[in-house]
Amino acid sequence: MRMRPTVSWTPAEDLPPGTTDLEPVADALSTGGVLVLSGAGLSTESGIPDYRGEGGSLSRHTPMTYQDFTASAQARRRYWARSHLGWRTFGRAHPNTGHRAVAAFGRHGLLSGVITQNVDRLHQAAGTGGVVELHGGLDRVVCLSCGAFSPRREIARRLEQANAGFEPVAAGINPDGDADLTDEQVGDFRVVPCTICGGILKPDVVFFGEAVPPQRVEHCRNLVREAASLLVLGSSLTVMSGLRFVRQAAQAGKPILIINRDPTRGDRHALTRIALPLGTALTTVADRLDIPIDNQTTA
Repeated sequence: MRMRPTVSWTPAEDLPPGTTDLEPVADALSTGGVLVLSGAGLSTESGIPDYRGEGGSLSRHTPMTYQDFTASAQARRRYWARSHLGWRTFGRAHPNTGHRAVAAFGRHGLLSGVITQNVDRLHQAAGTGGVVELHGGLDRVVCLSCGAFSPRREIARRLEQANAGFEPVAAGINPDGDADLTDEQVGDFRVVPCTICGGILKPDVVFFGEAVPPQRVEHCRNLVREAASLLVLGSSLTVMSGLRFVRQAAQAGKPILIINRDPTRGDRHALTRIALPLGTALTTVADRLDIPIDNQTTA
């Protein structure tokens, strides 16, 4: 029997409480060499919900798994119908103050790197360079047969042509760009194949139940080795793909600081967890360090 991936966890009662003291974060940034690990909570202020926070999408939505996607044509039809609709909203999201603050810290030489678990490319849109997309990017599509990549906008155009009049109203949008639709709303939605080999197309993102490419994991491990400290922004660290880097930093004796309103699976390894909204917290830190936040974003 195939097991479902871990998508939730229950916080232990002995976890240290969150604080509102941002001084440790300001101190770490002023020293430099900070590696940022960001999660879905950083993008909520851009209109993209997170998975596990208050009102998070896991309360109403089970994410598509790699195993289901590859095994079932019906599952692929359901996924692409929902993702196609979600992309219309997801693709229009703009960086928020938190993304712009991270970009400002990078411009001032305070960061050693940025690893994001998000697939929305909002870090890059805010002007942050060299971002490692741990779970890939929703703006790209890959063929599972020949490995060819395509821009998401091209696939969106083909799906529009193949499904004229597809205009259902979604109950919500999820962090992976998947919209909440019923099977009746999905109907007989037509999925388009790879134009090169006719193979199955999949967004270039790591689905639940799918492994992050080993070379990407090793690159991130190297970033942790080289960093002076680790700053986690908006991640519950429920899944191992992000938690392993917190554990690695802890084993190396590096300071770990977390800004997340709810308890995280990494709290017991952290110097502190600041329970504040990301935009407010990072703006306050930038002000303390006298670092201006650029309101302009890139395309």
